[in-house]
Amino acid sequence: MFFFFPIFNSILVLYLLAAIIPAVFLLRYIYKMDRVDKESPQLLLSLLVRGVAAALVSMALETLGENILNALIPDRNSMTYTAALAFLVVAVIEEGTKYGFCAMKTWNNPEFNSRFDGIVYMAFTSLGFAAFENILYVFNYGLSVAGPRALLSVPGHLGFSVAAGALYGRAKRCEDLGRGFLKVLCLVLSYVIAVLLHGFYDFCAMSTSRTAGIAFIVFVVAMYLIIIRLIQEESRNDEYI
Repeated sequence: MFFFFPIFNSILVLYLLAAIIPAVFLLRYIYKMDRVDKESPQLLLSLLVRGVAAALVSMALETLGENILNALIPDRNSMTYTAALAFLVVAVIEEGTKYGFCAMKTWNNPEFNSRFDGIVYMAFTSLGFAAFENILYVFNYGLSVAGPRALLSVPGHLGFSVAAGALYGRAKRCEDLGRGFLKVLCLVLSYVIAVLLHGFYDFCAMSTSRTAGIAFIVFVVAMYLIIIRLIQEESRNDEYI
């Protein structure tokens, strides 16, 4: 009987590594691009944990949201149902929990002293969320889902967070300059843009039509290229707050 324990443990480690390596790779990339002032390990670890907390809260809220949606729109195969599920349930809740848990920890944190920090904070929270979500998927559905999720879901979460984080950092800069209206505008836009990106991503992924499949591929490729360029530009032009 004990002969099987090492094999069992090896399989668990393999599954765990397959689930978290994509997030670790992207975390390292974001950390490396933070050139003005590195964040403390304690803060970054806290954000990863908050990302996991956001995922747990999202699971509960999405179950509630989906039950309400099922009562309002009985036809689950309709485009209206798919759009409502993608944008109003999944995207609104997941981006909201990530945003909320991140902001509560970072907005008044003294380490928030450069514009690129906004991207770092949102990215670490989001990748903590994505890594935990990935672990659940890999352990439930096996290694067959690890590859597609490494190329799509985990980088997708990063893309949404970078778009939000760039504006989150600008909002902090606007507060420092006493521009209250612009601060609020940037905060609202950072959340709305993340929701729209996430919602469109999920809508295309949930849809079964060929057109949606093509739109999904085009969207993912375009988002990745734009996000990589945005990270590079924001890192190169970073400034203290």
